[in-house]
Amino acid sequence: MSDAAIDTLPGIGPVTQSRLEDAGIRTIGDLRSMGSVEAYRRLKFMLPRQVSLNALYALEAALRGCHWLDLPQDVKATLREQAKIIDEAFRRGGVTRCAL
Repeated sequence: MSDAAIDTLPGIGPVTQSRLEDAGIRTIGDLRSMGSVEAYRRLKFMLPRQVSLNALYALEAALRGCHWLDLPQDVKATLREQAKIIDEAFRRGGVTRCAL
C-alpha cells in the first residue's frame, strides 16, 4: 500500500494530489514517511494563499483513514499549534522544523 498513489487515500482529490505531487509527494509511503505536518509545510511554502489549516487536517485524516471532521480534538489542537509555527515562520521568511 505504501507504493499506492496518493489519491487512493480518503479525502485526497485531484487538486490536492496535484499539489502533493508538485511537492514531491507521490505515494502514500511518501506522505506517511514525512507525516502530515511536513507535507503541509511544503504545500504552505509553495502555495501560501491556497493552503489552509483544513489542508493539514485533511492530510492527517487521510493518513488515519477518516474524515477531517472526525479527528480527535487533541489532535486538531496539536495540528493547529504546528500550523501556527509554520505560518509564523513563513511570515518571517525563515525555515522551520516541525515535530509532533
